[in-house]
Amino acid sequence: MIKNFKWLLLASLSLSIACSDDDSDSTGQVPVSPGSADFSKYIALGDSFAAGYSDNALFKKGQENAYTTILAQQFQLVGGGAFAVPYMNDNIGGLLFGGTPNPSFGPRIYLQGFLNASTPNVQPVTGPPTTEVFSHLTGSFNNLGLPGAKSYHLLIPGYGNPAGLATNPPTSNPYFVRFASAPGTSVIADAVAQSPTFFSLWIGGNDVLGYASSGGVGVNQTGNLNPATYGSNDITDPTVFENAYNNLVNTLTANGAKGVVANLPYINTLPYFTTVPYNPVPALPPANAAQLNQIFGAINQIAAAGNMPARFSVLTADDGNPATVEATNPLLIIDETLQNLATPIASALTPVLGAQTATFVGNLYGRARHAKKVVPTPQNPDVVPFVDYVLLPTRALIGTIQAGVPAPFNTVGVTYPLQDGAVLTNAEVAEVRTATDAYNTTIQNAASTKGLALVDTKAIMTQLLNGGIRFGNYHMTASYITGGTFSLDGIHPSARGYAYLANQFLKAIGATYGSSIPEVNPGNYQIQYPQSLN
Repeated sequence: MIKNFKWLLLASLSLSIACSDDDSDSTGQVPVSPGSADFSKYIALGDSFAAGYSDNALFKKGQENAYTTILAQQFQLVGGGAFAVPYMNDNIGGLLFGGTPNPSFGPRIYLQGFLNASTPNVQPVTGPPTTEVFSHLTGSFNNLGLPGAKSYHLLIPGYGNPAGLATNPPTSNPYFVRFASAPGTSVIADAVAQSPTFFSLWIGGNDVLGYASSGGVGVNQTGNLNPATYGSNDITDPTVFENAYNNLVNTLTANGAKGVVANLPYINTLPYFTTVPYNPVPALPPANAAQLNQIFGAINQIAAAGNMPARFSVLTADDGNPATVEATNPLLIIDETLQNLATPIASALTPVLGAQTATFVGNLYGRARHAKKVVPTPQNPDVVPFVDYVLLPTRALIGTIQAGVPAPFNTVGVTYPLQDGAVLTNAEVAEVRTATDAYNTTIQNAASTKGLALVDTKAIMTQLLNGGIRFGNYHMTASYITGGTFSLDGIHPSARGYAYLANQFLKAIGATYGSSIPEVNPGNYQIQYPQSLN
């Protein structure tokens, strides 16, 4: 059906690693002063970002380059104390549960090369993990960042209880099981037990990330105030988030500690969602294009008869001229918000295809449509945005053959719709944005009420998407692999990205508390980890 699948290009795979342009983001010498803050006991709370997660895993080198670790190093210039980190045992990543590797916590990934000019070959590193969850670490730890943690998880007693890993669903976090002070403790309890003088809190991303990264396979729990009933991929109710967040901030500041918090970017602006284009399908052979346009045109007419908008675009056919560059075609996807037209499709197509085939087509395309990307332009500034986001792992599915489905209806993304979980649809994006906006209002209010420093990561992400950020001889963008900001998982920062974030935290701290703490040079931090790390 498709003439060439080397078209699986990555939409943002354009070189932007280095640039000779300077900006005002200097890392030169500055007077050193803590201002009104006391950094002698710094505690970091948060999720995978605080932990230093990168390249789809938590590993020692990543932890060393976490923004929290970098902050602690810089705080030591103004009276900061030791910063204990619950380091992983190796640079492989992954976890052992009772001596057995747990497939849910695999090794880190690395860039092995390129399959062609623009398709990266990303592979897991080899070697067995050596970090055993049930080998408990002793002592207190300053970095309480936990991959997978949602806002309310930081308050739950027993979140580090080994027994909670055996329940269905699990009620504890394996990373916290490794170093929790006691089985029944909570993250916030372990934090305040150390009497912090300064804290960082960046939490809330996972309250929507599971839903978004699974392509909307989850439940929007807005209106459900009982998080004990939530699944891992559900969106946290904004009131639940507000109560949890305010509880965290009130507890951390109760004894006079100062701190810095960060708001949340829109999850769908990360490379995990923006790299694979909505329309990567090349021009089709003329006979195939004609057949599909006939079927899809008939379904559009059925939709129009029901006062529904068209669901399918007119597909472009290959004109056979090698010199011609035809427009690419959009992906075929399932949209569960659509009215199911299986029955009218079968009725309309039975005279043409026969009852059996028409029924099959009706069931296949009853809730199908072509992916879309409609955004405002200078020529049409008032257009209502409508964007579907194809998930990064979906690139491996496009153009493959769906087992058990007869030809020609078995080419994934072309004649066989990408299923729920492969794409974050426009409607699902709206749910994520609404929740994120509510969370950010809570964070802003808490920062204002308590006089805390606030890092605007939402604005940072917008800047990375729209032209990028220049410092020294470098240019960082949100592009996958080449942008320098994000790791190979498309969600978590690279070492350089974490260094840049640490500087933004230092700027916010300085603006709020009058401190003057030297920033680090992000150019000294790598954008990719090699296959082998010591």
